[in-house]
Amino acid sequence: MKNIIDNYLLLTSSLLWINIILAFLLVIFERKNPTSTWLWIMVLTFIPVLGFVLYLFIGQDLSRQRIFKVKKEEDSFFRNIAREQKNQISEGEFKLKNPNLYRYRDLIKMHLMNSESYYTDNNTVDLYFSGEEKFKALLKSLRSAKNYIHIEYYIFKNDDIGSKVIEILKEKAREGVKVRLLIDGMGGRKINKNTRKSIIDSGVELAVFFPPFVPWINVRINYRNHRKICIIDGKEAFMGGFNIGDEYLGRSKKFGNWRDTHIKIKGSAISSLQWRFFLDWRFAAGEEIKSSQSYLHEIDENNNVGIQIVSSGPDSKWPSIKDGYMKMISDARDKLYIETPYFIPDESIFEALRLAGLSGVDVRIMIPNKPDHPFVYWASMSYVGDLLEAGVKVYTYENGFLHSKVMVADEAISSVGTANLDIRSFRLNFEVNSFIYDQDVNKKLTNRFIKDLDLCTEITMRNYEKRSKYIKFKESFSRLLSPML
Repeated sequence: MKNIIDNYLLLTSSLLWINIILAFLLVIFERKNPTSTWLWIMVLTFIPVLGFVLYLFIGQDLSRQRIFKVKKEEDSFFRNIAREQKNQISEGEFKLKNPNLYRYRDLIKMHLMNSESYYTDNNTVDLYFSGEEKFKALLKSLRSAKNYIHIEYYIFKNDDIGSKVIEILKEKAREGVKVRLLIDGMGGRKINKNTRKSIIDSGVELAVFFPPFVPWINVRINYRNHRKICIIDGKEAFMGGFNIGDEYLGRSKKFGNWRDTHIKIKGSAISSLQWRFFLDWRFAAGEEIKSSQSYLHEIDENNNVGIQIVSSGPDSKWPSIKDGYMKMISDARDKLYIETPYFIPDESIFEALRLAGLSGVDVRIMIPNKPDHPFVYWASMSYVGDLLEAGVKVYTYENGFLHSKVMVADEAISSVGTANLDIRSFRLNFEVNSFIYDQDVNKKLTNRFIKDLDLCTEITMRNYEKRSKYIKFKESFSRLLSPML
């Protein structure tokens, strides 16, 4: 009996010291938000074993700088373009094709300063709001490839649509087209060993972003490559919210209809997406893509849509996409429409939305009513009450799952990309968004938002206050966890 007690005391003491060391490392070496840091210290202290496991899954951050050091290096060719534009703005020599866009010059400059995202205004943009139209366009473009395909997706499944994409990539590689396929170590785990071998054997170059320690078992939920980019011959590029899988065609019994937003770009903005792909490929494949300028093509100067491609992630000095959202919210004068599947704003975004509502801006936020992560859903709902009091209107989308990541402000500025309005997208995932300066694109996104409202239920203050005590508890508990979600 004495031995059992001694062993128990030894185990308890060891766990206590492990948690003390982890808490010390957490405070000293991580640069988390203080609220998040305190939350993790409490979890490690009061739930010794489970807390340690949770930290391994969703909290580890200590090796971030070492892991992603290589991703900070950038191509001097693209940096020089951004530097030249910054100088032009500072000297008052920066020119825009559309004089109505000069009020957004400070937003353009901010993106140049904090992420070297240079501005191009000779682009066209096609919008896709359903998986059927997005994949129809994507498959057509892939089949038309003559020189190269650069493609990276977060989730890539080996189901019906995934197999079609894979077969086209293999066919193109056998034809001599240079095909580079980049999948995420977690999101691409459905592509099994045999499929990966057949892809490589066909001549496709395959790389895995941040692969698991143990094959097919990935516990590292943080630092996922959440980007969705596909570039064909430097002439067309796709980006947005759709991943590769049948569920994005509305074939999931759980989610039903899938509402998302994707875009196809033609123009010089493609060079920014090339730059992004080059850096991600170098990190994952350990291969430098030489002569990046050779992947750029002459562009029709008659195009006139302005775009900045903005990336952010754990390797970024600042949360560049979040900064762009903040600037759009703060500068909005008339309207601000937001679609996001996950709404867990940090304090700064929350306050900016609240102030916009109090200032009389028509702020409307649309979130799904069919959540794929319950804790995230209840955490989202916990923020609604204060925003309703500030005059913000909040809607739940009832026709399946809303996965669209769109922000539309006033008459000419929009953002479409991969970043949700949540802490994970701002700090833990690798994301990419397009900030689009164009009245026509803004109008089309606005009209689609209004059309989606017909499939929504508005959350009124009267209904919100009728929530049961149990729902209020779930919201409060989930909100406490929001820095971890």
